[in-house]
Amino acid sequence: MRLKIIIGNWKMNKTGPEAMELARGLIGTVGKTDRPRVVLCPPFTALGDVAKLIKGSSIFLGAQNMYSKESGAYTGEIAPAMLLTIGVSYVILGHSERREYFSESDVIVNDKVKLAIKTGLIPIVCVGEKLEERDAGLSEEFIGRQIDGSLGDLTEEELKKVVIAYEPVWAIGTGRTATPEMAQEIHIFIRNRLGKRYGDIAAGTISILYGGSVNGGNAAGLLSQPDIDGALVGGASLKIDEFTKIVSSI
Repeated sequence: MRLKIIIGNWKMNKTGPEAMELARGLIGTVGKTDRPRVVLCPPFTALGDVAKLIKGSSIFLGAQNMYSKESGAYTGEIAPAMLLTIGVSYVILGHSERREYFSESDVIVNDKVKLAIKTGLIPIVCVGEKLEERDAGLSEEFIGRQIDGSLGDLTEEELKKVVIAYEPVWAIGTGRTATPEMAQEIHIFIRNRLGKRYGDIAAGTISILYGGSVNGGNAAGLLSQPDIDGALVGGASLKIDEFTKIVSSI
């Protein structure tokens, strides 16, 4: 049975005290939930404090990014060992905002994915098309290239340590919505793509999450789809009631 996962990506929000307040609230509502697995991804400045708070609860800790080197003269970057030592288990890689605003290519994402696996972090690898690819009927071609490039030459055993998140960039902030059926269609495509590369067993066990403007109102419909194994949640993860509704939708 595939693992069900709900991830809260807090992005560049919440100071240290604000992050602790949010984490305390979520411990009270979802801190004893083991299905789905709940992962919180605060900003780097709050990771240590949140790690201490969630200790003893069922909540896992994730980071929003990491660098592709284990150490060195890379001012402003974060190494995987720095994350591991404070209790981080997951790391988001290749998010659409990293790809767009910081020019992260599939090659860069692949380097990060390989290092995350090597060091013991679980990479959440994000893929998704923009509005122009969607309207041109190129969604599957574009996402297929992202999958192939971001996963690179991972082995079947390494793939089993990866989580995939499909985030349709065209459905975020555009006024257009991905229906559960639309999302399911792409999730099937991703699973089939993985099956061709790694075999049906590997493809059938990997968790594929949906990440396009998930909220308390649409979560149940999305998460009821057979190939959607959870959600990567942005804005709604900053609201205790909304995020709790999403977690309760599985």
